[in-house]
Amino acid sequence: MIQNKIQEVSKLLLKSKYLVAFTGAGVSVESGIPPFRGDDGLYNQYDPRTLEIDYYYQYPEKSWQVIKEIFYDFFEQKHPNEGHKTLAKWESEGLLKALITQNIDNLHALAGSETVFEFHGNSSRLVCSQCRSYFQVKDMILNNKPPTCPKCKFILKPDFVFFGEGIPQDAYNKSFNAASKCDLFFIIGTSGDVAPANFLPEIAKNQGATIIEINREPSKYTSHTTDIFLQGKSGEILPEIDKYFQKLIYE
Repeated sequence: MIQNKIQEVSKLLLKSKYLVAFTGAGVSVESGIPPFRGDDGLYNQYDPRTLEIDYYYQYPEKSWQVIKEIFYDFFEQKHPNEGHKTLAKWESEGLLKALITQNIDNLHALAGSETVFEFHGNSSRLVCSQCRSYFQVKDMILNNKPPTCPKCKFILKPDFVFFGEGIPQDAYNKSFNAASKCDLFFIIGTSGDVAPANFLPEIAKNQGATIIEINREPSKYTSHTTDIFLQGKSGEILPEIDKYFQKLIYE
């Protein structure tokens, strides 16, 4: 039955003029990165206060030890999977117009995606809250103390959204704009629990887009927003959709 759905989605893909993909933690889980929430989530292994912005500046060394272990010692060992690569391929072919992600692990960029709206930021960058300078993590020496800004010597923070911070305005605006004008919207690996990102599928739906969902388990979208639900791993399903799509092109 899922093969019939995959073929149906492939036909929609062929007709689409403006495809948008919206990804969450489930995509990264397939690359070995645990989610933040759930029974196996990082919040059950670490004190979530370490990701609160006020706590970070009040106890920078305590917070940094956890951040370094999760996002730099561990994340750096992970690589894009076939789901990431298929989305990057679709963008390179002009099919995917925008990729909105809640993930901060930079795996979409590593896979080759370029038009990525990082709703919650990106752990591969550091930002100075004092002078607003940005630095690539790969250019910094990381140790057990949080790095300081080479320009003004203020403490740097990872350029992702801590608890207590707002969504980056540019990513917010571009994400909602893309959702409002797409004709096909893929929900991939997200449960719909985190606001305001979880409003994006509804925006697309209300503007007439067809909603495709790929998730390991049904989500908050499945019963009332999703048009076609494909249950399984995105790293397996997306390449299958692409295979059928390529066949359609040459028929």
